[in-house]
Amino acid sequence: MDIQYLLWLQNFRNSINDSWTPFMEFVSMFATTYMILLPVFWYWNRDKRKGLYTLVAYYFCMVFTPLIKLTACVYRPWIRDARIVPAGDSITTATGYSFPSGHTTTAGPLAGGMAVNLWEDKRSRWASVLLAVFVLLTAFSRNYLGVHTPQDVLVGLCLSVLGLFLAAKLFDYLDEHPEKEDMLLLIGFIFCWLGIAYITFKKYPMDYNAEGKLIVDPQKMMNDGYGDIGKMIGFIAARYVEKHWINFKPLKQSVKNVVICAVGLVIMVLLKQYLSPLMKDWFGSHWGKLLFSVVYTFYYIALFPMLLKLIGRSEEKLDSAAQSGHNRDSRAALTDREILRIRKATVYDLEKLLDKGEKGKTYTVEEIKKLMHDYIKQ
Repeated sequence: MDIQYLLWLQNFRNSINDSWTPFMEFVSMFATTYMILLPVFWYWNRDKRKGLYTLVAYYFCMVFTPLIKLTACVYRPWIRDARIVPAGDSITTATGYSFPSGHTTTAGPLAGGMAVNLWEDKRSRWASVLLAVFVLLTAFSRNYLGVHTPQDVLVGLCLSVLGLFLAAKLFDYLDEHPEKEDMLLLIGFIFCWLGIAYITFKKYPMDYNAEGKLIVDPQKMMNDGYGDIGKMIGFIAARYVEKHWINFKPLKQSVKNVVICAVGLVIMVLLKQYLSPLMKDWFGSHWGKLLFSVVYTFYYIALFPMLLKLIGRSEEKLDSAAQSGHNRDSRAALTDREILRIRKATVYDLEKLLDKGEKGKTYTVEEIKKLMHDYIKQ
């Protein structure tokens, strides 16, 4: 049934001369390369908690996905049935085993988490709907391109919902028990390394084709697992550092600060484009991907926020200095006016003031000063 569905989509692609293929490839690429920039920007510049919620849901999925993939070891559709021909260049990005869809478990928590966040404000619900549609479109694109079966993306969507649910429950728990966060980070850290040990030493299917060649190399299948679990490891380390030694707050809303954060996002893209292949060359495909994920995640969770905190302190000092200067200028201006009015005051003014007082009353010097002060302020 699942193969028949993919063949039907393949026939449809051929009937329209693959005219939709570039768009579907773009959707898949955007989900795994650029979608993360939105919650990171939210974390930096809008709402730290909401951005962090989306990212935590994403990290949950990044741990679930490789553990399930490398346990089930389900081959890709074109390996299961030679009639399936993936569209365009999609086969080059379809790394690892098939079940569940990694693209779906990336778009699901990232776009889905932001959809949840934006739904709270009626003015941004249109964006929430668009993000939800993007999740479904990403899932469909994997079927359309012939690199995943329907059950691959369906389970990917379920894992995304589970990740969002667990992140929400975790945040609720930590609201009541904030002192437990460090312990949970330690548990997560240990679990991740146990996961690395599991995918490294478990047995994998070793099937060969008629020519005696290995159909699927388990070592290549493990690459994504190291990289994905490395994201959670990087987050745990970065979150601990950020919480205890940085504790930044999003900058106040201004065009300048939006530009600063945009530059930080550009650096993220450049790191992924240039540093990732270098680290794989230096440390090998497994450990290179893991170490890059740690560095990459540490950058946007702790390192760039440290810069934002320094910028925020600088802004606070400038604002404080400006306010202090304004107060001094106001006092100086008021004093000048008072002096000018005093100089213009005449004996007639003083007599006029005294006439407004109680008849027969004897005024002290202090009372006369107060009357003059009230007159000057008029």
